[in-house]
Amino acid sequence: MRFRINWDALGISASIACAIHCALLPLFLSSLPLFGINIIHHVGFEIGMIALAFAIGSYSMYHGFKKHHHSIQPWLLFSAGIVLLAVKQFFLTVQIWILVPAVILIIAAHIQNHRACRIHNHAHHDDCDH
Repeated sequence: MRFRINWDALGISASIACAIHCALLPLFLSSLPLFGINIIHHVGFEIGMIALAFAIGSYSMYHGFKKHHHSIQPWLLFSAGIVLLAVKQFFLTVQIWILVPAVILIIAAHIQNHRACRIHNHAHHDDCDH
């Protein structure tokens, strides 16, 4: 039996984990400065999370596009979400208002990509290399 990773499910999970992190982590970790630890709004951590979301999502979108459905729409939703995630780093006073649509767009892209892959399953076009 061959083990396969469902990249859309992983992308959806990562997006939901990111949303939970952004909503609950400040509440949960507000006591850490008492112990000399401060990771809330740590730029390196935020950039790392955005890079992780970009890497997982890009691979998922590429795989679905190339091997299955050949639809650009999931790419467009995903790209808009990633751009909003990056933009929120520059507008700290309103970042929650940018974060919510970013996460919704990324999750919607993964759901649409997953559904398109299941519907088309293996629709071949002239540009397929498999």
